[in-house]
Amino acid sequence: MKKSGTHLKKIYMMATWIMVVFTSVAQAQDLPTPASSQKQPILLRNGRVHVGDGRVLEKTDILLDNGKIIEIGPGLSKPSTAREVDATGKEIYPGLIACYSTLGLSEIEAARPTRDDREVGSINPNARALIAFNTDSRVIPTVRSNGVLLAQITPQGGTLSGTASVVQLDAWNYEDAVVSADNGLIVQWPSMSISSSIFAPPADVQKKNSEKALNELFKAFEDAYAYFTAKKTGNSAALDLKWESVIPVFEKKRRVFIRANDAKQIQAAVALLKKYDILGAIIGGYDSWRVAPLLKEHNIPVIITDTHAIPGREDEDYDLRYKLPKLLLDAGVTFAITIDGSWQQRNLAFQAGSGVAFGLSKEEALTAITKSPAEILGINDRMGTIEKGKDATLIVVSGDIMDMRTSIVEQAFIQGRDIDLGNKQTDLYQRFKKKYDQN
Repeated sequence: MKKSGTHLKKIYMMATWIMVVFTSVAQAQDLPTPASSQKQPILLRNGRVHVGDGRVLEKTDILLDNGKIIEIGPGLSKPSTAREVDATGKEIYPGLIACYSTLGLSEIEAARPTRDDREVGSINPNARALIAFNTDSRVIPTVRSNGVLLAQITPQGGTLSGTASVVQLDAWNYEDAVVSADNGLIVQWPSMSISSSIFAPPADVQKKNSEKALNELFKAFEDAYAYFTAKKTGNSAALDLKWESVIPVFEKKRRVFIRANDAKQIQAAVALLKKYDILGAIIGGYDSWRVAPLLKEHNIPVIITDTHAIPGREDEDYDLRYKLPKLLLDAGVTFAITIDGSWQQRNLAFQAGSGVAFGLSKEEALTAITKSPAEILGINDRMGTIEKGKDATLIVVSGDIMDMRTSIVEQAFIQGRDIDLGNKQTDLYQRFKKKYDQN
């Protein structure tokens, strides 16, 4: 019986692996092939160009070559080898940037085997999201088709989750995809308030857990700084990969992205950044408007998540989350807009567009998903705006990119490469459209 059971187990495992292999092959057949490098100049003629910094250029041409924006202006002469694209009546925007995303790390959120976005344990500063990035994700093309061409892929879980990287969303592998590797340390700030939810543990247990997590976080930074100081003075002990990965933080070469929503959390996070004189940003920032002067004083940007939500407290304005971008804008705090998750990023432009109904201008909303994210992520020298000399990463749209009723992304270019905007959803649409056309 024992041998028979072992044999059946082996058969089951083999069948499972066969299913995985065939599923992978089937998935690969659904994926658009990554575009090759730009082979000839491309002239976008007579489009309405949204620069990303508030400016809008009417009836303007853009010349792309060798992956860069070579020239911008009306009536540009066409190089003899160039391909001309008539953009008359079209809107041209910078490629959208999704911050704090699990694109390529999480395929089906409800299926744990398809998620590779976290490590075991709570202190993992050396965990790299980049090497887990799956360019063959079926989710990525669906997001790309709505104009999101760049993403900050971030590890989740624990307290020091690991390092985030910025990638472009049309590549064969993570080495091809990388735009800025390991340029952010992700911190999940422990709760500092007592939940009254019926599902929450007793208040004393919550307080104890909070204190434990905070002490663990503070000790991690103390140990990392001690390692950095010792190495700087030539007194370091054995190599420690965990703390080695934090050295760029203390050298101001890597920003610390801190997930914090309550005012207490944000104030404590700012205190930590000040203590070690390091670069930081707040992710979430639900109460950021309450401590806006503090954030402005220390030049700490906020990456707002989930503006499409009800207020978190009974006595708050019903539209607080919707008008949060406007509150931060009026307070002089730099901010970007994003959405938690992976597939949800396809609605990034529409989320920013909702800010227009609550006080932002259209160009201010666009800046929050293009120029501002690029600045926060440290890639604004190449991305984020449509300007001469920057990467030719942009989209050509019929309609308003931030209006779900009219937005149709017709073309997308990443570093001058003309991207295939097909995806599983459009394939299914075309398939079943033919079915009903037959009737």
